[in-house]
Amino acid sequence: MRLFVISRHGESTLNIEKRVNGDPSVPVVLTEHGREEARLLGQQIAHVPLDVCVHSRFGRTRETAAIALAGRDIPFEVEPLLDDIYVGELEGGTLDEYRAWKRKHTRADPFPGGESLDDSARRFAEAYRRLIGRPEQRILILTHEIPLRYAINAADGSNDLDRPARQLKNATPYLFDGAALERAVQQIERLTT
Repeated sequence: MRLFVISRHGESTLNIEKRVNGDPSVPVVLTEHGREEARLLGQQIAHVPLDVCVHSRFGRTRETAAIALAGRDIPFEVEPLLDDIYVGELEGGTLDEYRAWKRKHTRADPFPGGESLDDSARRFAEAYRRLIGRPEQRILILTHEIPLRYAINAADGSNDLDRPARQLKNATPYLFDGAALERAVQQIERLTT
């Protein structure tokens, strides 16, 4: 059986500041609590054989992976399609500003100078499709809350990518077999076309 272990990164400094970041060139590190979360993730997956770790271009996903897999000989690869939503002019703004903008717009509306939620969802589906097509059998994926939330809700057959699963904990492993991840891809694509 193929296994995809998908996790959000550990708590970052911007999580504490309640600010949004969709630009991977902006340096954002884990907090001490986030590093501890990454160590706990490592304990939870310590006895799971893994072939590769795939992470987004954001430093916080790479840092989480490095801490969680410390001492294990597992290659790391970057998948840009797993990046967080590109929020354009809202970069560095508060979560309240981000949520206020979302309330006034549809999922198809791009953030000013950025991408839409539907565009990002299709990008995440393509990332998961690429991962399904890889030859490795056991893949650890370090990404962000929204790509993970969309995968969970879509795999469960929800017609709302944001529900019922919301506010996922940092550095917590969620397990998908190949069929579940394929269901997620198909449902995301169906809901965003």
